[in-house]
Amino acid sequence: MNTEKESMTEPRTNTSFAALKQINAGVLSIGYAEAGPVGGPAVILLHGWPYDIHSFAEVTPVLASRGYRVIVPYLRGYGTTRFLADATPRNGQQAALGVDTIALMDALGIGEAIIGGFDWGARSADVVAALWPDRCKALVSVSGYLIGSQAANKAPLPPRAEYAWWYQYYFATERGRAGYERYRRDFSKLIWQLASPKWAFDDATFARSAAAFDNPDHVAIVIHNYRWRIALAPGEPQYDDLEQRLADAPAIAIPTISLEGDANGAPHPEPDAYASKFSGKYMHRTISGGVGHNLPQEAPQAFAQAIVDVDSF
Repeated sequence: MNTEKESMTEPRTNTSFAALKQINAGVLSIGYAEAGPVGGPAVILLHGWPYDIHSFAEVTPVLASRGYRVIVPYLRGYGTTRFLADATPRNGQQAALGVDTIALMDALGIGEAIIGGFDWGARSADVVAALWPDRCKALVSVSGYLIGSQAANKAPLPPRAEYAWWYQYYFATERGRAGYERYRRDFSKLIWQLASPKWAFDDATFARSAAAFDNPDHVAIVIHNYRWRIALAPGEPQYDDLEQRLADAPAIAIPTISLEGDANGAPHPEPDAYASKFSGKYMHRTISGGVGHNLPQEAPQAFAQAIVDVDSF
């Protein structure tokens, strides 16, 4: 296990993306940022909740300067990503988000990519790596192995661990859905503060990302995601076979670097708990210096370096 330090002396606010692009992929019209040469090796970076593509605003130019083609999509329910049909369920289950990534790759003509992510994005990256290893050249996953199942989530956790998931149980109620609908920005800012207690982000940094939560499907996707996890909401039948495979907690055999911040205030497993799930070449790095849950934005150099390094495994 390696420990690396990234300076956290000043919040980063100025880097942004060029004009966003839009492409139909699967059930979605996906909004995404792109940088770097079209012919370069592809890197797909996946954000989490409650964050957006700007978590990778400083990672992207570093990778583009190294010759990578970097794709940073808005997940379903965020930013400019939209469902193509009103009748499509607003489904946030893990298999659906994994399929979205494959659909985006297909639409862009990308056969294989290095995939990196954190939070929801790390889980989606893990799903792609586990189910479609031929499409994932290598993996960078913050907090490691995050694939889960409804069956596994039926087991109660010790009280302190359950306490850390307070928002999941809040979202299980109609009051929670209504509360997130009404106070989504205040709620999200609170999560940022709790998940990254040493990150001195400013109002402009938060506002830039919070605009993505104005997506008309955002609340429905978030609520369904957390209710599905604890079997309070159904998934879609077309994902049943994929979810059954994921419920077996498949090992990930492709080259992987897992990352963790030394000040992650969000619920997360310890590295020793998931190391055995990576059966290929694997390394874990803990990033010190007060780095919290939003690791790519708080420690962009460390995240970008992990992408470069795993590419050479």
